[in-house]
Amino acid sequence: MAFELPQLPYAYDALEPAIDARTMEIHHTKHHNAYTTKLNDAIKGTDLDGKSIEAILAGEMSPAVRNNGGGYYNHCLFWEVLKPGGSAPSGDLAAAIDSDLGGFDQFRADFSNAAATRFGSGWAWLCVKGGKLQVCSTANQDNPLMQAIGDAAGCGGTPILGLDVWEHAYYLNYQNRRPDYIEAFFSIINWDKVAESYAAAK
Repeated sequence: MAFELPQLPYAYDALEPAIDARTMEIHHTKHHNAYTTKLNDAIKGTDLDGKSIEAILAGEMSPAVRNNGGGYYNHCLFWEVLKPGGSAPSGDLAAAIDSDLGGFDQFRADFSNAAATRFGSGWAWLCVKGGKLQVCSTANQDNPLMQAIGDAAGCGGTPILGLDVWEHAYYLNYQNRRPDYIEAFFSIINWDKVAESYAAAK
């Protein structure tokens, strides 16, 4: 079964003003679609064909699979953790943010710093490893599921929240003001989805 571009659970303009409709449309239909197509091309006829994306990223892979598989998975997660109007952490996840990360304000500062200081293109992550929450960032389309990459970044394990800091994710609206984009991101996080992923990962 080939991987498919997922449909977004909201309209392209639903996240405005945090992320504008044109950026969302290009990001989804051009960038994510290209990663999907190139991933399918890269695994066709190999022993990776038919495996889950998580299994693919956890094993040995070619540069094409690493780049496009990472791009496919990362964007699938990104769309899921966004929600018009956002929400707030609660329950077990909120308690874990307090105990593992020093509280929400400290988490927000650390996550924002990971996103802002990622040189060039990449992602900031909130992950679950060994039942504990960790914050880190990775370059390009790498992610913590890639074990050696995650370990080197200081937070392997399962990503439950990711922020795309490639310029294509924000440049039409924010130009070079990445910190403004990061700030806006916190107003549209779907913490219910993050909590669901946290419960499954721990």
